[in-house]
Amino acid sequence: MNAIHRLGIGLAALGRPAYINVGRADEMPPGRSVEQMREATWDVLDTAYARGVRWVDAARSYGRAEEFLGGWLTSRRPADVTVSSKWGYTYVGEWKTDAPVHEVKEHSLGRYRTQYEESRALLDGYLSVYQVHSLTEESPLFQDVGLQAAVAEAAADGVRVGFSTSGPGQADTIRRAVALEVSGQRLFSTVQSTWNVLETSAEEALREAHDAGMHVLLKEVLANGRLATQPPAGMQNVAARNLVQPDALALAAALSRPWADTVLIGAVSTAQLGANLVAAEVSLDEEDLEALADLSVAPEVYWAERSVLPWS
Repeated sequence: MNAIHRLGIGLAALGRPAYINVGRADEMPPGRSVEQMREATWDVLDTAYARGVRWVDAARSYGRAEEFLGGWLTSRRPADVTVSSKWGYTYVGEWKTDAPVHEVKEHSLGRYRTQYEESRALLDGYLSVYQVHSLTEESPLFQDVGLQAAVAEAAADGVRVGFSTSGPGQADTIRRAVALEVSGQRLFSTVQSTWNVLETSAEEALREAHDAGMHVLLKEVLANGRLATQPPAGMQNVAARNLVQPDALALAAALSRPWADTVLIGAVSTAQLGANLVAAEVSLDEEDLEALADLSVAPEVYWAERSVLPWS
């Protein structure tokens, strides 16, 4: 498969005025109004589609991301785009960059039913994959058989069921979720997890999921922008050797994983997107991959550092 067809667009940083990505502010519309953010979203989607990207990922908690995406889908009517979204968080930021709280998590049957209908309405029949947002081992879903059964019902609508993960326990969550069954059938068919050259702790579990037939998506491949704006020295050296920028290198490292079916890009402008898409042309050798492997840190360290990133 052409590498660019393994790339997808994630709308976490485009559907709301504030997010934790580093290096995002200068690429954003100056006023960050709803109309400006809608236009920026459509520009990125138009450019990505023209370049061959065919997967778009959203969530109920990404502000107006589903609304923006739904409008784009209705306008453009692409026949070959896979749309995934997520339920479990509610956006409460009221379109303010300085909101005290931006999103609230709740994995309950009521929240699922409400958000599933909201997502289906906004995405106008294009919803292909619906994921539990940031599943952890503490999630009530693992004990709530009623919720599990309701989630499984989405298959009757032709929607694949998946989950995303976050935090230092990703590997354990993935293995537990992959084994979850409803009426003798595996509940989930997709998994979306954080993987980047700093945070590789879920790699083996994701490889196992892929080998079990699940579609694996990678998110936060640029470590919320840190690898693009503050790359470690070792990464800068590999980037220089390959004559590319660190953002493209970080994405190329993800694409080098054969078990990674889709690698999500969180670009907020066509300029960022163009720089990111260079990754599809990068071929890393064993020396490069070994140097990048040395950059990984303990997951507890990585997630502690991520937890203090400001919304801006």
